[in-house]
Amino acid sequence: MLRCTKIIALSFFCILIIQTGSAQKKHLTYRQAFERGEPRLSESLSSPERWLDDTYYLLRNRSREGSSIMKVNALTGEETVYFDYHEFDDYLPEDYNLARSRIHTDDYKKFIFIRDNDLYIFETEKKQLRQLTDNGPEEQNPTFSPDASKIAFTRENNLFVLDIESGKETQLTNDGGGLIYNGWASWVYYEEILGRRSRYQAFWWSPDSKMIAYLRFDDSPVPMFPIFRAEGTHGELEKTRYPKAGDPNPLVKLGVVHLESGTTTWLDNSEKDDHYVAWPFWSPDSKILVFQHLNRDQDDMRFIAANPVTGEAREIYHEQQDSWVEFFEDVHVFQDGSGFLLRSDKSGWRNLYYYDFNGNLISQVTSFNWRIRGIERVVDKTKTVYFTGTGGISTESHLYSIKLNGKGLTKLTSIPGNHNPSVSPGGSLFYDVYSNIQTPAKHEVFDSKGKSVRFVGDSKLPEMDEYNLGKAELITVPTEDGYNLPMTWILPPDFDDSKKYPVIISIYGGPDAGNVNNSFPFSLSGFWYAQNGIIYVSVDHRASGHYGKKGVSLMHRNLGKWEMNDYIEAVKWLEKKPFINGDKIGITGGSYGGYTTCMALTYGADYFNYGVANYSVTDWHLYDNVYTERYMDTPEQNPEGYEFGSALTHAEKYKGKLLITHGTMDDNVHMQNTIQLVDVLQDLGKEFELMLYPGERHGWDGPKREHLNKMTVNFWFENLLERKFIEEE
Repeated sequence: MLRCTKIIALSFFCILIIQTGSAQKKHLTYRQAFERGEPRLSESLSSPERWLDDTYYLLRNRSREGSSIMKVNALTGEETVYFDYHEFDDYLPEDYNLARSRIHTDDYKKFIFIRDNDLYIFETEKKQLRQLTDNGPEEQNPTFSPDASKIAFTRENNLFVLDIESGKETQLTNDGGGLIYNGWASWVYYEEILGRRSRYQAFWWSPDSKMIAYLRFDDSPVPMFPIFRAEGTHGELEKTRYPKAGDPNPLVKLGVVHLESGTTTWLDNSEKDDHYVAWPFWSPDSKILVFQHLNRDQDDMRFIAANPVTGEAREIYHEQQDSWVEFFEDVHVFQDGSGFLLRSDKSGWRNLYYYDFNGNLISQVTSFNWRIRGIERVVDKTKTVYFTGTGGISTESHLYSIKLNGKGLTKLTSIPGNHNPSVSPGGSLFYDVYSNIQTPAKHEVFDSKGKSVRFVGDSKLPEMDEYNLGKAELITVPTEDGYNLPMTWILPPDFDDSKKYPVIISIYGGPDAGNVNNSFPFSLSGFWYAQNGIIYVSVDHRASGHYGKKGVSLMHRNLGKWEMNDYIEAVKWLEKKPFINGDKIGITGGSYGGYTTCMALTYGADYFNYGVANYSVTDWHLYDNVYTERYMDTPEQNPEGYEFGSALTHAEKYKGKLLITHGTMDDNVHMQNTIQLVDVLQDLGKEFELMLYPGERHGWDGPKREHLNKMTVNFWFENLLERKFIEEE
């Protein structure tokens, strides 16, 4: 009897230990989830700066605060110093640091510094810092010529070139200033065509370093939009040229300036025609400049090949679609001069096409019914293209190779999930960063057959195993008309399907802008909400890209329609689950995600109870013409679409609770959007919450970001959990 008692006691003690061990699993703190607080559960691993050859790649040494560039043997991991920034500290003034210069030649022999609006160059071979300009006005976008002998830049809306050896500066254009910009982009081109990475740069060196192609803009037809800065006693008015939907565009033309003579040959001089011109690319011998010409309706794209000396031009590619055609931003030019490779969705899916400079189709390299996401490397010698694509699973991304003749397709990655590879110049190796919904990012080197040759590192830290994060899953939601919508959710760690849980749906929702994929969640915030008893959801609609251009084109002239249809379908599906509280469905997003949130709380008011809408478009009449008209045509052409797609139209249906936020100096989605929605809601007697962020643009960091995060958390706690949020000590 005594022995039996001891056994029972021992068994109970073992059970207690197991239960206690399980209970000791930690929960994330607010600071870990929103402020990258300690302890960290994962770390960033360095990816190659670039490949040197088929064996070595360059890596910035983080352990010494970026003080050196390491040359790494991809096969063995052996590191040697390729370039040591500290070696030149004694030759530079105290406040100059080579590691902080983002403008340098690929061989790290020349570095540009911008100080007090002037340019300085440090040449490592001479160990000398020289001042290049002394003019007062700011030099913008200094860019080395391909042979590194010159620097081009813009100043006060004109284009200049400077010879590094002699220090001679030459002004290449003379009519810039006011509303005329040479080599400097008009705002709508910067935002919607050339992209923010351009930093407004609108000039391109020729491969032989003897010419510069540039765009000339005349913003005088573009309406002025006032943005008010509230600082000081009287404030200040910032005047920007911003074309809203249906407004006149800037006048634009493309020229090539010849450095020896200083003369410009105009290649596209039809500036009074309502069109867009951008994304030029040179033939390797500099004898041809190809530019892309897109009509105002954005459904007719032409590639024009021009002689940069004579200006003689001919059409070499023409693409029309019933919906829209977008600029080709990743054209690959073959260095043997044979032609170029482009990625077009004219077949309904993005595929690869190989053309020569006369416009002849050499080969359709691929003809898939799935998406090619990007061209990673083209090896001219072996006539092989390496690209990333979804394969048959739209939420994944894998690396493939194929010959230019369309033969020999090989899938090089096999681990389920999303892969972000970097292929060596000859294609013999690739460095891969990959993850999936259950597995944080790992780094690994593979050979040309896809076989692992070296495991580099795991972003997951041991501390992650101490936390009970909850379960992240990738699932699909069927719609009534046959679409399967990709969805991720994070369930609470102690999930109990007999309980009722509130839901936060985090979305963006723009055309061809899906954010549901089989990768590890970028932020820990979803896990934190799940640990507090909220199911955290993300879902993509049918036009997010998972169904190719045919799916995306459904949004043509219909912004708002299919997003709302499918988000409502997702809510209906969720509400059928016994563990979902249908009275506690929240939705949130920023920019386009703010727009869909506003539409959800108005048009979709019967399904969405709460929302946080950040810097939102509320009516497409108020957004820029390039983006809006691509999908909606002009207000004159599509009045019904604009009316339906406005949250103002559906404001009377609003019955939930909406928190609206906006930066007062947002120069992208103007605060005018929020003001007009607020105006309508007030006149309708609707209750809502509003928070403005003085002086902030389109999204923000710093103390005001922290304020937004805490306010948002409080909003969800009070409305979904019916309790106050108390930050953990």
